[in-house]
Amino acid sequence: MVALRTFSVALVGNPNTGKTTLFNALAGMNQRVGNYPGVTVETKRGKCRSGDVTFDVIDLPGTYSLAPRSPDEMVAVEVILGQKAEEPRPDAVVAIVDASNLDRNLYLVTQVMEVGLPVIVALNMADVAEAQGIRIDIPQLSRRLGLPVIPIQANKSKGLEELKRAMAAAMEMTPPTHGPHFPEAFDREAETLRDRLSGNAPIFLARRLLLDVGGQMEISAAALHGDAIVEEVRAARQRLSQAGCPIPAIEARTRYAWIRQATAPCIQRPKQRAITFTDQLDKALTHRFLGTFIFLAIMFLVFQAIYAWAEPFKDRIVAGQKWIGELVQSNMEPGPLRSLLSQGVVEGVGSVVVFLPQILLLFAVIAFLEDCGYMARAAFLMDRLMSRAGLNGKSFIPLLSSMACAVPGIMAARVIENRRDRFATIMVAPLMSCSARLPVYILLAGAFLGGYGSWAPALAIFLMYCLGLVVAPLMALLLKRTLLRGETPAFVMEMPLYKLPSIRAIAWRSFEAGWMFVRRAGTIILATMILIWAMLYFPTIGSDGTDYAKETAALEAQLKEPRDEIEKTQEKIERGQMENADVTALEGLLEERKKAIEPDEAKLNHLLQEWKGNSILGRMGRAIEPAVRPLGWDWRIAMSALASFPAREVMVGTLGIVFDQGEGDAGSDDYQRSLGDALREATWPNEPERKLFTIPTALSIMVFFALCCQCVSTLAVIRRETASWTWPAFTFAYMTVLAYVGALATYQIGRLFL
Repeated sequence: MVALRTFSVALVGNPNTGKTTLFNALAGMNQRVGNYPGVTVETKRGKCRSGDVTFDVIDLPGTYSLAPRSPDEMVAVEVILGQKAEEPRPDAVVAIVDASNLDRNLYLVTQVMEVGLPVIVALNMADVAEAQGIRIDIPQLSRRLGLPVIPIQANKSKGLEELKRAMAAAMEMTPPTHGPHFPEAFDREAETLRDRLSGNAPIFLARRLLLDVGGQMEISAAALHGDAIVEEVRAARQRLSQAGCPIPAIEARTRYAWIRQATAPCIQRPKQRAITFTDQLDKALTHRFLGTFIFLAIMFLVFQAIYAWAEPFKDRIVAGQKWIGELVQSNMEPGPLRSLLSQGVVEGVGSVVVFLPQILLLFAVIAFLEDCGYMARAAFLMDRLMSRAGLNGKSFIPLLSSMACAVPGIMAARVIENRRDRFATIMVAPLMSCSARLPVYILLAGAFLGGYGSWAPALAIFLMYCLGLVVAPLMALLLKRTLLRGETPAFVMEMPLYKLPSIRAIAWRSFEAGWMFVRRAGTIILATMILIWAMLYFPTIGSDGTDYAKETAALEAQLKEPRDEIEKTQEKIERGQMENADVTALEGLLEERKKAIEPDEAKLNHLLQEWKGNSILGRMGRAIEPAVRPLGWDWRIAMSALASFPAREVMVGTLGIVFDQGEGDAGSDDYQRSLGDALREATWPNEPERKLFTIPTALSIMVFFALCCQCVSTLAVIRRETASWTWPAFTFAYMTVLAYVGALATYQIGRLFL
């Protein structure tokens, strides 16, 4: 049996060169995603084979150079230099370059050549270069660079076997010893600085420290060696400037001069640049007015995909969740275990899985827009608007997506390379009103504003959405000027060529995002749902000795058969395949059956209300009532708000329980109508003449829900995306304070006019 040898290979390349597509083609299903401690940018690892050699492939963050400007961009340098304790140094580097932009892409390659590892150049998009009239003599280019150059088409998996063989051969290669030669004065200063840092420090680090003014290298050196090293570096730069080697201009001058000399004999370009399909399409898609109109139309379709197209799949998931819950209920004896499994575990898992259709669709759409080249144009169009909030154009789509659901919206913020912009976008994304808030808006707006005409509830709901659209940019601006303060990077984005995306790559990215959410965020959400279940379930014995669990179980068992009959009768009426007389008879029978079980239904609802009011969560609601009274709330509203923190939709069902309507379907018109009637009739405890719910109270609750982060799924994903509990805790805290202040102002001001 032939023994397998394992080597490690790092993939580096500029954004939009097909690096991730190449990684997916090499690793296939054998890949995993992870975060190194201290950074939030994702790194992917996978495996591939060539003969008896197995490769660990590391997909490093896309970068235009090895001059890190943020902690995230430092990852590529640290991994390549072997400075990550948890990551062995790679045995070789594969640099992916775009053949149609060879000179610019080779800038990064010349930096990689200096890190002391074997380097392979994967020449991607050679077909695109050829279509533009660019001819590349690949064997000659390889000789002049002194590196293996392998032509590939990553999106079509062409040239992969040749690349794997080159990777295997690279294990026997020595690192390149040639490349751009900096002036002698620069080399002397770099050697001196290297000795000052440490005799064992790579010369590459000393060079980068000199060249990267205000970069991450300078920050790291100051942290390790104190401010004195920064002064020495500045003095060295001053001496180099006087010697005719201005920093940082000397780097670009030296590298591009070497690149032009090396590639000139290998490349033939047309005398006049051809007008491409991309150029023609960009005249429309990047036009200030027409391009914006097209963008809004595309975003409408994206919103539809997340909000509407996912609904049939979500309905099936909810139906499956309901079926499993009923299965547990019917096959287990009443008690805490049955309640835990049906209401805690099944509902907990369901609350995670129900987001999957939205996540899968969103990431499929984003992957398509990115891979075809449109996403860069969208960011370009939105940059002017978003820059006023301290963000850039890439923040628009995550915020728009959050209007369907903050979970996929936050995950979509991965397309933002700059850490501060990415974090600011993540922090404000939950302020956008998502679909989970809609049942609360519809219930309260319909119940308390419906009497003013159909326009009043619609206007109130519209204003709730506008509230997020106004507050989110203002909060982003505040964050960028305080906690996330720093130099605002110039918005530089390459406009890639339009191309047909790989369906396989889109499907894989969509699956990867969905699986990651279920696997990592699901555990936190499930645990929290179980905790809330326990706080609503215990204690089960009332102060008068009533066993709520036992009595409600007996009533539910008694009601099961008549409820099933009512449901069957309703289905017959809805099918409408009968004569009018038969329909009238069935409707009469339906009303009789409903009236027959009304006393038992009322008794069950009263027991549930009493039980939940005496639960741990109910007692917490009573404890915080003095704090929420200025909002126009009593303990029952407070308890319903507390119960909704795992998922906002729970608010409607909890209100139904505590106001004697039972836990019905939040989306049902009949349930919302009956619950709305109950809310209008509700009075303050011990004040039977004073109505609890007024228009200011209803608006106060709506504003609170519009601004508060009542969603464990959202907090779990923020933890996942930021690799820290600090940011979800901060998001929860600032949004709760913001929601309280907003609700307080709404109620107190509303009382003056309404």
